[in-house]
Amino acid sequence: MSPNWLTALAPARAPPPPSVWPPALGWWILAALTVVAAAGALVWWRVPRLRRRRGTLRELRRIRAAAADPQTTARAIESLLRRYAMAVFGRDRVARLTGEAWLAFLGSEGATALAGRPGRALLGAAFGDHPLDQRAEWLAGADAFVRRAGRKHPSGRR
Repeated sequence: MSPNWLTALAPARAPPPPSVWPPALGWWILAALTVVAAAGALVWWRVPRLRRRRGTLRELRRIRAAAADPQTTARAIESLLRRYAMAVFGRDRVARLTGEAWLAFLGSEGATALAGRPGRALLGAAFGDHPLDQRAEWLAGADAFVRRAGRKHPSGRR
C-alpha cells in the first residue's frame, strides 16, 4: 500500500438536498386522515336532519295506514306537523303560531295542499269544531311539508 492511497479515492460529494415532492409517508397519512375527518364531519352534520325527516315520514305512513276517524287523524297530523316544525325551525319561531298564521307558515314551507279550506278543516277537526273528512289533502300537505321544510328556496330566502 502506498502512502498516497487517499488520492486514489473519488472526490467527496455531498448528497443531494431532500426533495419536496413526493411527500413522505407521514404526510400522505395526514392527508388521508384530514379527508376522512372532513367526510365524517359532513355526515355528522347532515345525518340528524335526515334521520328526523325519515322518522317523521315513517310516523306519517303509520297515520295513513291507521283506520281512524277524521278527528283522530287530524289530531295526529297536527301534532306531528307541530313537533316537526319546532324541531326544524325552533320553538321561538313556531310555538306561538295558531290558526291562519300557522297555516300560512305551513304553506310558506311547502304544505300548499293545506292552504285554504283543507287547512282550516284540519285545524277544525283537530280541535273538535267540525270533522270534515279531507284526509287525502291533509296527508298530502303534511308529506309535502316534511319533505320541503327547512330547505332554502331557490331565491335564497328561507
